[in-house]
Amino acid sequence: MANYFILHWLRYLYIGPVVVTMKDISASDVVWKEILMIRILIADDHTIVREGLRQILSDTGDMVVTAEAGNGQEALDKIIKEEFDVVVLDIAMPGRSGLDILKELRSFNAKLPVLVLSMYPEEQYAVRVLRAGADGYLTKESAPNELITAIRRLYSGEKYISPSLAEKLAFNLEAHSTRPPHELLSDREYQVLCRLSSGKTVKDIADELSLSVKTISTYRSRILEKMAMKNNAELTYYAVQNHLVN
Repeated sequence: MANYFILHWLRYLYIGPVVVTMKDISASDVVWKEILMIRILIADDHTIVREGLRQILSDTGDMVVTAEAGNGQEALDKIIKEEFDVVVLDIAMPGRSGLDILKELRSFNAKLPVLVLSMYPEEQYAVRVLRAGADGYLTKESAPNELITAIRRLYSGEKYISPSLAEKLAFNLEAHSTRPPHELLSDREYQVLCRLSSGKTVKDIADELSLSVKTISTYRSRILEKMAMKNNAELTYYAVQNHLVN
């Protein structure tokens, strides 16, 4: 058994990260097991989601959740202080959004694999988070085995998108020679657009994003100007037609 772990450790040193199956490991090999496990940080503001993910990943045998964060700033602080192999990041957290956190993370750590796990459909945010530096995107409706596959892919140095998203991206490349209006918006403006189109008020959005009502109103004005629209009804119609809201 010792030779088995030495072999994989040497492979890690000279070849790079490898995914190791942890079957048939005895109690005496706990130290080697911890070294070879994929260390994961989960950043999500819902405790029940973090606990569910921890349970799913603990059953794999080759993954361990070594830290959790309830908001974006806490996630950044942990990434600075601790070592992780993969970060699983939600983009809709209180305060600074996951997109903001992702961009800041990439400013000082370009190589740490980040998998965005979001409640939003792929049409809404997938392209944006990939452009912002994410290595993969999954919705929270994805099956547990797809989450596990995605994490292993990222740990091995690959990117991950679901087959359905790959098909949509290919279709968009063929169908659109020019960028649609909503892609001209900044990430924050896009977040406000999606929330306005879902029927939320300016105050609701301000509370969710921890910003002032005046700031959200300014974003709304910019959105209307950039998209050449007059009111929320036109924004909502556009969002529905382009599958930006459920």
